[in-house]
Amino acid sequence: MYDTILVPVDGSPGAKGAIANALAFARETDATVHALSVVETLADLEEFDPDQRMAVRRASETRAEGATGEVATAAQEVDLEVVEAVREGRPTRTILEYADEIGADLIAMGTRGLTAAQSIRLGSTTERVIARAEVPVLSVRLSDPAAPPAVADVSIDRVLVPTDGSGVAERAADRALEFAESVGATVHVVYALDRAIYDLEDAPKSIIGMLREGGQSAIEDVALEAEDRGLSVTRDLLRGVPEMEILEYAEGVDADLIAMGTRGRGGGSDRGLGSTTSRVVRRSERPVLTTK
Repeated sequence: MYDTILVPVDGSPGAKGAIANALAFARETDATVHALSVVETLADLEEFDPDQRMAVRRASETRAEGATGEVATAAQEVDLEVVEAVREGRPTRTILEYADEIGADLIAMGTRGLTAAQSIRLGSTTERVIARAEVPVLSVRLSDPAAPPAVADVSIDRVLVPTDGSGVAERAADRALEFAESVGATVHVVYALDRAIYDLEDAPKSIIGMLREGGQSAIEDVALEAEDRGLSVTRDLLRGVPEMEILEYAEGVDADLIAMGTRGRGGGSDRGLGSTTSRVVRRSERPVLTTK
């Protein structure tokens, strides 16, 4: 399932939480871990004189090597095979090219939380990778540098699978159930009915009824597949603002992982990343596994 996991790192404070979750995935599937850090090209440093460019470059390389070394140390502590790489280039493009080069099955990255500057759009390397990667991406909120989790502290016992019945959601559910089966996790399947439709005064009751039936059907499709795999599963139809309902539900069941498609039936304008998925990734305190 996940034989080769790429972990891009840049030395950001709080990255240990993302690293721990990535290695927990690798531990469960006995995957090889590739730690990648991307440094600036000299062309990106044109505003500096030659000596300054070289000094910045050396500092960047030192930081990159330290970042990949942190992953390697943590991986070796849990007996995982690890490969370190430092590449030059633009982060998103270089990460995706390296993922293709090594045949990565999963990319696991840290993401910063919602701030004032991110309130409209996440705009991060992580989001761009999620939108463009052909393989699943695990995004993990950067943790408190003063209290980073250890790999041994990370368990994946409860997986939340939001669905809307779309093809992308079905593929994401298949991935999630495959992983849940490998770790024996409980699965929670939900469909979030958008409150905005209910609030329309002229929305025909027949349309609302069809949406409810469609939601129940989408839930049942995933839940039956989970049961066929021998998994414990719960079903819930939610009503409200989809991303908020998903996040509140994840909190309520103490989900260890949210697994969802990059785009739903409603599409999205966030450069290929569906709006609900984008908002969940942006706000989630819990790891989010996205699949195209």
